[in-house]
Amino acid sequence: MGEKKISVRTDEEQMRTFTLAVLNDLQALEKMLAEGAMEEDAVRIGAEQELFLIDRSMHPAPIALKVLDRAREPRLTTEIGLFNLEANLTPLDLSGGCFSAMENELCELTEIIRRAAAAFDADVVLAGILPTIQPSDVTVDNLTPLPRYAEINRVATELFGSERHIQIKGLDELNITHDDTYLEFCNTSFQIHLQTPVSEFVNTYNWAQAMSAPVLASAVNSPLLFNHRLWHETRLALFQHATDTRSYTHRERNQTPRVNFGDRWVEDSILEVLREDAIRFRILLTQTIDENSLETLARGEVPKLAAWRLHNGTIWRWNRPCYGISNGRPGLRIEARYLPAGPSIIDEMANAAFLIGLLIHMPKEFGDIKQYMSFDDAKSNFFNAARYGLNGQIRGLDGKSRRVGRLILEELLPRARLGLKEAGVDENDNSRLLDVIEERVTMETSGAKWMLDSAASMDPLAKPNVRLRTLVSAMKANQEAGLPVHKWELACIPQRSEWIDNYQTVEQFMAVDLFTVRPEDVIDLAANLMHWRHVRHVPVENDAGELIGIVSHRDLIELLARGATETKRPVIVRDIMKTDLITISPETATLDALHMMREKKIGCLPVVKGKKLVGLITAHDFLTVSAKLFEERLSNVVQPPEAS
Repeated sequence: MGEKKISVRTDEEQMRTFTLAVLNDLQALEKMLAEGAMEEDAVRIGAEQELFLIDRSMHPAPIALKVLDRAREPRLTTEIGLFNLEANLTPLDLSGGCFSAMENELCELTEIIRRAAAAFDADVVLAGILPTIQPSDVTVDNLTPLPRYAEINRVATELFGSERHIQIKGLDELNITHDDTYLEFCNTSFQIHLQTPVSEFVNTYNWAQAMSAPVLASAVNSPLLFNHRLWHETRLALFQHATDTRSYTHRERNQTPRVNFGDRWVEDSILEVLREDAIRFRILLTQTIDENSLETLARGEVPKLAAWRLHNGTIWRWNRPCYGISNGRPGLRIEARYLPAGPSIIDEMANAAFLIGLLIHMPKEFGDIKQYMSFDDAKSNFFNAARYGLNGQIRGLDGKSRRVGRLILEELLPRARLGLKEAGVDENDNSRLLDVIEERVTMETSGAKWMLDSAASMDPLAKPNVRLRTLVSAMKANQEAGLPVHKWELACIPQRSEWIDNYQTVEQFMAVDLFTVRPEDVIDLAANLMHWRHVRHVPVENDAGELIGIVSHRDLIELLARGATETKRPVIVRDIMKTDLITISPETATLDALHMMREKKIGCLPVVKGKKLVGLITAHDFLTVSAKLFEERLSNVVQPPEAS
């Protein structure tokens, strides 16, 4: 769990005191490593499960604090978004039925959350990125009101020093600008922890880096963000952008971001990583530190390393080294942060078993990964896996590039099975979980592919929010049934649905793929646009994307009636556009927008954010909504029984 008790608005003296405490902790850790004081005889696994709370319309439900208060479960805690929760699972020795025990605990905690959420007409979904999340959800209103989260946002925003322009390219291209870190609300993960003997830690950590790509490729589950089809695991790109603290100058110098994969293999000691992080990354959070770690160590006691652990918690390596104390003994563990939440609990457990099996066996068979793979290949593999999932290619230990699925099935999966067997994991868990990976990869499916294929198979005339809501509803049903994703049927829009849930705000059904004109364009362009696209209103915007007018079909008719087209100079858009505009925001309630259009007798409403045009709704859109309502009412009429 992230430390919640932190200092706010730290002054320079506090910062210096805390920095000294971080350095003191690293010296104590160095001393413990040198003296062999770290735990050497234990191999343990653990996990953190992040998840989304959703309302009856399958959209984010910002009720985390209410759910926690009702659940009264110490293994649950907050996350940065008010519609996210985190479950912390009990660490277990890697042996016997540990994976079944972890899976049972995860099912138990999920059910506890589900029951607590039901009191607020809400539920739970596992998703790397919830398909129905919208830009209006990632605002300060949905920030969990705890100092840690507000302070991270404040400091990170100040350090970045400008608006965040986020561009992610996939099948579609997302361009969005934010002046805060709240896009982080979109991400949830299933984080796997592996504690190893400290003497094996460096080699295992390097192998964890190398094996991240194939494990991620089989597990991708986050292809959609704001109705854009992006990377198969979009979380990776989004998280780096959302929490970037580098100023323009630092970005220009290609300084490493806080969210990173690393730049080189660890050579001799994990202190290489920890020291670099201490001197490279600005401290974001501080707290009062009562312990001098070196003095604690000198007394023969185990230090908590509280200052360094707080700082380390704000550096988000995809494989992060962590320190902990178990049964009075200090140890090191690897936290794999790149795996998404979902698609189902059994899928998550299969991903965990695949990763852990590889990390147990590969060092035994091959020794030092540096003899077989360059770090650049490991890093390139990782981001190729994030972009393309099982559709991608990666380089194997022999330096040859091949389809990642083939590499998994022919080379890695058999070795993962050996690794779990060598660790003493029950054969039933071994075969049950790794068979899920084998079937998933053989069928070339994943959570990401299921979402993309489902969306592509739906009625293209259906509103985007209806398609996305259908996806989440199907995800929830399959998760509750306990089915792994390779057994899921594609999601289909139901014949009957609660229409009002699909159209609560204009953001949920406004047109966003807009054709616009400039004020200096000839009116003929606007006229042809209306004719070719079968629309009756064309927004006018300047080169900055700011809405400055509207041209309607009626304006063109009036122009023709006046004979203005016969003037010597061409008529331009500015000559006839309306500038006295009525606009709304994306968060406007649908019924309010409908009332406004009827009261003002207007045929379209531009949707703006600030001065920027972000969408458009028209009378035709409301006819679609009304037709849906009519269908719903007809379907609720009691039909006469069929003749026998």
